[in-house]
Amino acid sequence: MRLNRLLASVALMAMTATSVTAQTPPPQSGDPVEVEIDQGVLRPLQIAVVNFTGQNGSDLGNVIRADLRRSGYFEPMDPASFVETGLTLANAPNFPQWTSIGAQAVLYGAVSPRPDGRNDFGFRLYDPIRQCQLASYQFTATPEQWRRIGHKIADLIYQRMTGETGLFDSRVVFVSESGTQLNRLSRLAISDQDGFNPVYLTQGDEIIMSPRFSLSDPNEITYVALGKDYSRIYLYNLSTGRRESLGEFDGQVLAPRFSNDGTKMAFSIIRGGNTDVYVMDLSSRQTRRLTTDPGIDTSPSFSPDNSQIVFTSDRSGSARLYVMRADGTGQRAIARGGGLYTAPNWSPRGDLIAFTKQGGGRFSTGVMRPDGSGERILSSSYFEEGPSWAPNGRYIMFARQSPGGDTRLWTVDLSGRVVSQAGYNGRGSDPAWSPLLDEQPSNLGGGGPDGCPT
Repeated sequence: MRLNRLLASVALMAMTATSVTAQTPPPQSGDPVEVEIDQGVLRPLQIAVVNFTGQNGSDLGNVIRADLRRSGYFEPMDPASFVETGLTLANAPNFPQWTSIGAQAVLYGAVSPRPDGRNDFGFRLYDPIRQCQLASYQFTATPEQWRRIGHKIADLIYQRMTGETGLFDSRVVFVSESGTQLNRLSRLAISDQDGFNPVYLTQGDEIIMSPRFSLSDPNEITYVALGKDYSRIYLYNLSTGRRESLGEFDGQVLAPRFSNDGTKMAFSIIRGGNTDVYVMDLSSRQTRRLTTDPGIDTSPSFSPDNSQIVFTSDRSGSARLYVMRADGTGQRAIARGGGLYTAPNWSPRGDLIAFTKQGGGRFSTGVMRPDGSGERILSSSYFEEGPSWAPNGRYIMFARQSPGGDTRLWTVDLSGRVVSQAGYNGRGSDPAWSPLLDEQPSNLGGGGPDGCPT
């Protein structure tokens, strides 16, 4: 068992799962994305994504199609079925030719060079049934940024068609694992949300635990590093590469997490056989103890408004979820079901708390309301842990392991119907999803004489 899993759970989870769940092989870069849809019928929207004209236009179309398919709400059509060709941004599509093949939306665009060496990435999104334009927009970026522009375009389509904020222009930080069971190497890693462009931020000379993003700054992360004779909480700036320790603590540190405004850090310290939750003011580095119960209190997570903290405690005899005010007062249990609850994570929307649950010989990823009501299990398997929310609060990433197999990153949507393996094709655990890297445009240019009615 990985040392970071053992320490993070702090003996709260007796890992006795015996059930087996089917696993799919990890997708390789460029392979089709496989999405499992169960628990009812989901009819994805049939969208025709035409390959863009210009530099990397075909690859750009592939990125957009993969993002939309992975969401579970869209089914990009086979480009070989398209009847109309030669679409340009100057003209609307021939609507009957698209409705004849069953398209419910049509996206096309162009990549155009600029004198300064950058490219313009323009697109239009049409409703061929109502014969009107849903959105149009243009990004300007360097040619090397084409993949990220594809994610941003997919976000705008998702936003326009679902009414929800997108999630594709984001990154994931996680613990990358390699080597054998007896000689395992763990490194801090980061990739795009679809698994592309992985970068390893540490060399493998430390055991890495609990990487987390600052939700106020997607360039700032925190994590725990274990050496031969130390455990430290680090701040790491992705844009500068600067690493800074939060200081030396009398005891083993665990599970750091930023407040949502980035001004504080909550974490746990194992000291004298007891584990409690602490909070640090990051500007003054002053630390305050929030829990004093003799039980094991760990895995704190702030509410979006920073007024409350959810955490795990076994003070009642088994691991359950508790909520307290940010100053440590008003501690109360919220989880009502049987089983052991760990790894709580407050949704960025504030409406739900995600958690890992052990019971019935299986591990599950679930959600409940902040008062403990409305518990729902979204995914269940031989072993899974560590839920992390997508920036729009509609999807959760977690780590899943098959019996005797490797740990991989997976995602599930809030309906529990769309479950898929994340794009990173290596072994990974303890994922943390970043906020969107940029704010999305509010004006998508869907008006004008051919704009769709609101």
